[in-house]
Amino acid sequence: MSLGRVEKVVFKVLNIHFDTSTPNVKLTQTMLAVVAEFEREMMFERQAEGSRLAKAPGNFKARKPTARETSGEVLRLLADGLTKEAVAEKVGIGVASVYRIVKAAKESLGK
Repeated sequence: MSLGRVEKVVFKVLNIHFDTSTPNVKLTQTMLAVVAEFEREMMFERQAEGSRLAKAPGNFKARKPTARETSGEVLRLLADGLTKEAVAEKVGIGVASVYRIVKAAKESLGK
């Protein structure tokens, strides 16, 4: 393969008569590429505007960390003999959060 040699590549879709070697399809392909590039640039503008608005003072409100606030209750309910699933349902958090609380409690005891 030589880098100086340019090969012509043609893309043909037989069931819809799409052949990139014809002038009409080349025009359509170019127009679709322009529209795609335009849409991509518009997406970046909307994203930048959203980021700018989100970073404006007073707009960002972080989610309240509910699982960490309930860690004492989670550990107490587990000590009372409830299953992790039952504790999660009773406290209103996910089971994965219960496992993370247990893991954090074990790590803090080991340190």
